Amino acid sequence: MSKQQRQIRQQAGTVEENPVRLDRGKAEQVVEALNADLAASYVLYHQLRKHHWNVAGAQYRELHLFWGEAAEDAEENADELAERVQALGGVPVSGPAALERHSPIPFEGEDVYDVRTSLENDLDAYGDVIESVSSHIELAESLGDHATAEILREQLVGIEEYAHEVDHFLAHDSLTLW
Repeated sequence: MSKQQRQIRQQAGTVEENPVRLDRGKAEQVVEALNADLAASYVLYHQLRKHHWNVAGAQYRELHLFWGEAAEDAEENADELAERVQALGGVPVSGPAALERHSPIPFEGEDVYDVRTSLENDLDAYGDVIESVSSHIELAESLGDHATAEILREQLVGIEEYAHEVDHFLAHDSLTLW
């Protein structure tokens, strides 16, 4: 199909009327917040997946499995957020540059770090995601979007559980440098 034949159905960054009947102005605010959380989920996903691929050392198997599962959950969260953005009449943020621009957490980069540093970076990322999602629950509630608040609440429970697990991996008797 030539470029001239392509038709844009909806431009990125716009919000149209939605089937859940949330006021467009309110939907715009929620979509902006959800797109930030969607971007953060994908940034976290890529960081966790990188750690999954590159882990080495005595706790290889346990960490490899943990990071694989955590990455899958981050990707599922992102998918759920994208579906909600679309239901609210918005366009889910996509593409590496847009994800980086919208994410409240920075990309870790391409370098491979030791296990302890990787886990510390994960704990920082999870903390930033927890703060963002928590504030967006309050925003959605204040705008009368109870369904979005519920979706975010459910995701927040899992995100906090992963942060807690990372904290356990970082315990003083674990992953000690000799």
